[in-house]
Formats: sequence, structure tokens, C-alpha cells
Amino acid sequence: MKHRSPPRFRLVTWLLVGLSVGLMASSAARAATPLIIEAALDRDVFEPVLEAFAAENPRIELDYRDRSTLTVDQRARDTRDPPDVVISSAMPWQMALSNEGVAQPLDAPEADQWPAWAKWRDEVFGFTFEPIVMAYRLELASHMPPPETHRDLLQLLTDYREWLDGRVVGYSPRDSGVGYTLYQQDARYTPRVWDLVAAMGAADVHLEKTTRKMLEGLSDGRYWLGYNLLGSYAMVWAQTHPDIIVQVPNDYSLVLMRMAFVHRDAPHPEAAKRFVAFLLSRRGQHILAGQTPLFSVRDDVVGPYTAQRLRDQVGDHLYPIPINASLLAFVDALRRQAFLRRWDRELHILTE
Repeated sequence: MKHRSPPRFRLVTWLLVGLSVGLMASSAARAATPLIIEAALDRDVFEPVLEAFAAENPRIELDYRDRSTLTVDQRARDTRDPPDVVISSAMPWQMALSNEGVAQPLDAPEADQWPAWAKWRDEVFGFTFEPIVMAYRLELASHMPPPETHRDLLQLLTDYREWLDGRVVGYSPRDSGVGYTLYQQDARYTPRVWDLVAAMGAADVHLEKTTRKMLEGLSDGRYWLGYNLLGSYAMVWAQTHPDIIVQVPNDYSLVLMRMAFVHRDAPHPEAAKRFVAFLLSRRGQHILAGQTPLFSVRDDVVGPYTAQRLRDQVGDHLYPIPINASLLAFVDALRRQAFLRRWDRELHILTE
């Protein structure tokens, strides 16, 4: 004959079990620290880095928000709901945020050892090394010589305008922070930059907000020729789209760096510092070099995508956008307005 527990005993047992489960759930909730990352960086490209960080930091819960460059800048300025980490390829905007006191210094060995040319005040760090490229459809080569330099591009837009009319794509400097930055940097190395802009306007250039949109348009045949694309995205895209050819310009190629910082008002500052330090660490840079197309900065890692390997392939034609106070001039409101007025004027005059 089985002995049955008195009803009161069973009730106490269930209460103890429920209390134990509740305490365990509460403890787990306390152990999981959120990490809010506002980033202008496609998650599918950056995923290997996120996965590696999560594996090494299981008590940190990543909240990764993939945005446009200008939206990231706006979110970084939201004092009511600030992020922990800010990542963007719009380098002048990142510098401006640091200059306005939005970033906080990173006190870590990785920050101390980071090359001076790739950081600002131990606050903002350029952790990738990405060439800016041209891309074109393979069929373009059957009608005209593919461009290898900026001068070639201007010549094509002039001599083969009827073929390229409506088939050229580039960044919108008004809708993209990185696009605006690249056109401004072009002006440092191309004395005929406005001739190039005017020729693009004459060819009824299409303007997009992202490199991905440009690549999609090239693949579906809407565009034949793309200018100033992020090489990190374009090179990977071409691996699965053999009709797209990527050209690193032979006269000069700008190099852009994604810049990351810990927000001054980060709600989870320790997790934020741990993440940015991971981006600068040998482990994080090794993943960038081997599992992403973003090109690592450190010279002590090996992989298909490293700054040194890119230098070996391209030679002296790489021109990294410097991380210094000169970038702040590009976000000056009057300078930006003057640039966009001339941009609109050049396109309008030759397309009306």
C-alpha cells in the first residue's frame, strides 16, 4: 500500500520548487547584461565578429541595430536613450561626436597599443581598412575600355555618354554620410572632381544611399558602372556574381575606416568597453581578416583581408582617409551646404 504525502506537505514542496525556479530565473536575468550597438555596418558581413564576441562573453546579450550612417549619428545624439557603442563609416560624423564629448576614452591595453594614425584621443578607433572601388558589369567591356583610373572614368563618361546614359550609379552625398565624405576626399586628389561630377550628371547618374543598393542595381542590369563603392562589400559580392568586376583605381584609391567608440552615457559601460577592446584585440582583428571582407588594421594577424596584404597588392596607390582634426571641417554646416548647392547645380545644369 503506497503512502501518500499529506496535502499540506505537497503544497509546501511545490511552493519551494516554484520559489527555486523563480530565484534561478531572476539570477539569470541579472547575469545577462544588454549591449546596445548602433552601427552603420551590415550585420550579415559583421556576424562572425558578433558571434565570436558572444561566445567569449555569454553573459552579455547583444542588441545590434543596423542603420544608415546619418541615422546612427542621430541615435548617438539621443540623450534620452543612448546606445553603448557607436560604429560608423561616416568618419567626419564620428570625429564630430567625439569633439562634442559624446565619446569616452577607452582605458585598455588594446587602445594604448593601437596605431596613432587609426585613433583619436583614445576615444574613437578605426578598426577596419576598406578600399574604395569602382565596379562595372562585364558587358560594359564589350562596348568600351573598362576604367582603371579616375581619368579613365571621366573619359568614358564623355566619350561613351550614349551608352552610359542612365546606367551610372554613385552615392548620394545628401543622403549618405559616407558618400559625402568620399566626394570631399576626392577633391583632395582629383583636381577635376567637379568635371567628374558634371559628367556623371550629364549621364543621368542614379544616386543611392548604400553600396548594397548599387550592387543590386548592377547585378540586375539597371546600372552598368558604379563609382565609389565600399570595396569590402563589392569584393564579396563579386565572388557570387561573376558578371560584376571590381576595380581598385590605379591612380589612387581612398581607404575608409569604420570607427567605433564607447558612448559617454553608455547604459552598460563595462560591456561596451569590453566589446570595443575586442574589436582592437588580436583575436577580433584575426576574425576580421579571415572571416569578413572588412580588412584588419593590425599588422600581426594573417588572413585574406588585411591592410598589409592590400598594400602588397595595390602598392602606393592607397590613400587612407586620415583620422585627424581636418575631418571636422567636412561636417561644418556652411561648408556642407555650399558643397551640396554646387553638387545640385552641376547635376541640374547638365541634365535639364
